[in-house]
Amino acid sequence: MATGYLSYVHSSKQPVQRGPITPGMALLGGPPAGPPPEVGTAFAWLFAKSGWGRFVVIGADGSDEYGRYIYRDLPPPHPATVETLIFTSRDAASDPTVIETIRGADALFIQGGDQWDYVRMWKDTPVQQAIGDLLRRGVPVGGSSAGLAVLGEFLFSARNDTVYSSEALADPYHECMTLDRLLIDSPNLAAPYAYLRNVITDSHFHDRDRMGRLLAFLARLAQDGWTEAPRAIAVDEMTAVLVEADGLATVVDSRPESSRGSACFLLTPGLPQTCSPGQPLTYENVSVYRIRAGDKDACFDLRAWQGRGGERTSVSARQGQVFA
Repeated sequence: MATGYLSYVHSSKQPVQRGPITPGMALLGGPPAGPPPEVGTAFAWLFAKSGWGRFVVIGADGSDEYGRYIYRDLPPPHPATVETLIFTSRDAASDPTVIETIRGADALFIQGGDQWDYVRMWKDTPVQQAIGDLLRRGVPVGGSSAGLAVLGEFLFSARNDTVYSSEALADPYHECMTLDRLLIDSPNLAAPYAYLRNVITDSHFHDRDRMGRLLAFLARLAQDGWTEAPRAIAVDEMTAVLVEADGLATVVDSRPESSRGSACFLLTPGLPQTCSPGQPLTYENVSVYRIRAGDKDACFDLRAWQGRGGERTSVSARQGQVFA
């Protein structure tokens, strides 16, 4: 009997023409609320990367929403199977069936929820090792919202609940400013997963006014010595960044044309000017490259950390206020 998790399996009702498995990473900014709908284009891209094989979804909330969504709402071709594992306790992270299911994935998708659930249930467990094996083998991987959060080398762990931009800017050492590592901490990662080193990700970006807290995350990573050159990828709701094996990333969305989603790629200039407990943040001249979904021929090279076809600007935090 399964302990610590729920399992759901859906299978395609149509014959599936299998193809090769190729590396790729889909970084989704999350839906406005709850589980699907998502960015259908990103899922179709992942299905193709998986060779339309075993699509494994993991999370810590809900049930089989993604299995139903894929076969009910998305057009074919569909993957041969969608297998969903919902973790309800850390015990599942050592369950042989869970480990076998993850290791056998032709693509892995980490759904949204609360990323602290993933840190507390997966860190230093066989599940973390199994996901690391996929990243070393070049199996395509995607994540949405909390699932996106764990796909950078660094992550906002939400150990003490979420943090808002106003709180993070006023005090970058606020009790809710908790950082961690999880999946991209694995050694010997294949491309493009290795290009997420030194990177922290954020979701629901412009929709929830998260630039301020992202600047605080970056400042903390630099100030506390996690890395000398912290970078960030921030993605709007119903928007996705699709990263090919060569590190080239494009932006797609499922939003109305009048309010197209975007992704921002941030690069820091070094240490912040003021990043101390109880003091408002000052961090000058952080580079921002923004690509809107639909921008013609726009892409971003994660290897070189430079883009084309988008908009380059800079942003600063001064005494706890954001200035673009």
